Amino acid sequence: MEDHSVDDDNSSIRSSSPANSPVMDRNPSPPPDREGEQGGEEVDAIGETVYSKHWLFSTFTRLIQIVSEQNMGDSDAQMQLPEEDEDELCKIWDMAMDKDVAGFLQEFKAADILLGVITKSRCPRLTEICVGILGNITAFLCVFVDISLVMGANVFLSRLLLTCVSQSDVSSLWLERVRQQTSVCSSLCFIMCSSTNMDLLVKVGELVDKLFDLDEELMKSWVTAGSQPSDEDEEEEEEEEGERRLDVASSLLEAAKQLRSESPEGLEVYLHALQLLTTIHHGIQTLAVAGGTGQALWTFLCEVVCEDLCQPDDPPFVLQEQKGLLVHALAVLSVLYACQDQEAEHSEADTLLPLVGSMLRVLQYHREVSSGHGQKEKKDGQEEKVDEQLQALIQTTVEFLSDIITDLTKVTQPLELSINNKKTVTVSYDVTSSLNQNNLI
Repeated sequence: MEDHSVDDDNSSIRSSSPANSPVMDRNPSPPPDREGEQGGEEVDAIGETVYSKHWLFSTFTRLIQIVSEQNMGDSDAQMQLPEEDEDELCKIWDMAMDKDVAGFLQEFKAADILLGVITKSRCPRLTEICVGILGNITAFLCVFVDISLVMGANVFLSRLLLTCVSQSDVSSLWLERVRQQTSVCSSLCFIMCSSTNMDLLVKVGELVDKLFDLDEELMKSWVTAGSQPSDEDEEEEEEEEGERRLDVASSLLEAAKQLRSESPEGLEVYLHALQLLTTIHHGIQTLAVAGGTGQALWTFLCEVVCEDLCQPDDPPFVLQEQKGLLVHALAVLSVLYACQDQEAEHSEADTLLPLVGSMLRVLQYHREVSSGHGQKEKKDGQEEKVDEQLQALIQTTVEFLSDIITDLTKVTQPLELSINNKKTVTVSYDVTSSLNQNNLI
């Protein structure tokens, strides 16, 4: 009996027969051969296959109609998929295993339709089938990555992968497929380094961040791949002296620079991905290399924290809006500072003073907000929830600030640091005492 999986191995994404058809052990066969239709009329075939474009269009039209009908009913109730519709959609599931059909579905923007259905569907079986179709399409992932660089289909591919790795039932299968396709890492790095499309950069960042969050081993392999040149790189080193191998850390940094002024939400995604890199030994090693990405990352994050966030003229409650950016940026900076070279630029007092001032301002604003100044009034009876992200920001800030001031107090004179236009904090030799005296902790 024919196997309807993406690959020959057992880890492939498979289709399954309808629950109400116990005698079947696979999906229905694809549509029959159209040869012999009226008067020798030319068949409306997809590529070299016998599959009909017209039938495919009508089935997708019906798919959209199904979802629309579902969303007109009870929003909380699960829906059942009619047997006839299930059979038709399962045929597409099988058809998508064919390279010509998969390519046609790509051109037809079928993935956008399927992603929309997955988002809106309240029918588990319908969701399963749509994810399965996407799975079979991306059996040709390498081809699509290459095509996407030419055809501008990167947003489609990134959305597709992000949606599928976010599906808990099938995420492990998708992660395994991404691991098998070594070109995924280099292609995503190329996009992050070279693209000026903000929507694309945000979507690729979300994908990389999700992959790193789900699979630490994948993150390690990508970091290692970027830090160890291949044999081909070594052979071409003399010919391409000015060109360096793309690596994940520098690629994330380049994309973050692009998004700095355009998309705070996108920038936050990239800073979180960079923070994830600092949670593994391989990532820290990559960033700690003298003259490498770590130094450039330090400079960039200092500029973001000191020039863009929590400024002296900002109201205290701006801390609530910027806490996501601040917590990720300061977490990465604290790791970079801990593994610094004593001769490095970011070990010098002149470089650290603006950063210390910004962190003192974070603590000052937190104190004011916590005491009720500058904070919007809560509605009567509204319970105050613990803000874990804000707590993490304050903890990271206090620990990082303590480390820096401990080093700064080795200079011969106390340091005066401006928190805002009206207040100045004198950093004495007793770090904890200084923070307590100013009600910052």
